[in-house]
Amino acid sequence: MASNAVPLRRPKPSRRIGWIRGARAILTGLRITNGHFMRNLWGFIRRKPTVFTVQYPEQRVPMPPAFRGMPVLVQMDNGKERCVACGLCEWACPTDCITIFPAETADEVERYPDVFDIDMSRCMFCGLCEEACPEEAIVMSHEMEIAAFSRRGTLWHKEDLLTPVESVAARLSHIRRGYERPEAKPAE
Repeated sequence: MASNAVPLRRPKPSRRIGWIRGARAILTGLRITNGHFMRNLWGFIRRKPTVFTVQYPEQRVPMPPAFRGMPVLVQMDNGKERCVACGLCEWACPTDCITIFPAETADEVERYPDVFDIDMSRCMFCGLCEEACPEEAIVMSHEMEIAAFSRRGTLWHKEDLLTPVESVAARLSHIRRGYERPEAKPAE
């Protein structure tokens, strides 16, 4: 319990000063906004825009090879998936959005995924599934438009995820760049 409490007397804030500061802040904001507007308008009139604007559905910005969009399954030339249903991508996924049920076959690939589902509403596009895959069967594509109207629309099945090798070739070369060793230079 405080026995030596001393009450302080502070002057009341002036309403006039607060109003002036508020008006000054509003006028400063309007001045900056009008300056940007006039600069952009002058660039538009001269046909030399000063602002970088992309009209998205019609124009697209090229994505770098390191961009991680939606994960897809790589399809071999014969139309089958590269995946051998080892389950490493399912194990590496931190959100458990990948579901794999393996099946056996008599082809050169002994196993294949009978069911391969990815719940895109849970996927966080981290790329850990891509790093865990020993067959380069799952890669992060440049596809990013995966909106759906229902929860059922965010569940992608194996048939939806299959993508030809040609469409993800840039991403595959980017991945391989990370684990290929540079050639040793001969000694002179």
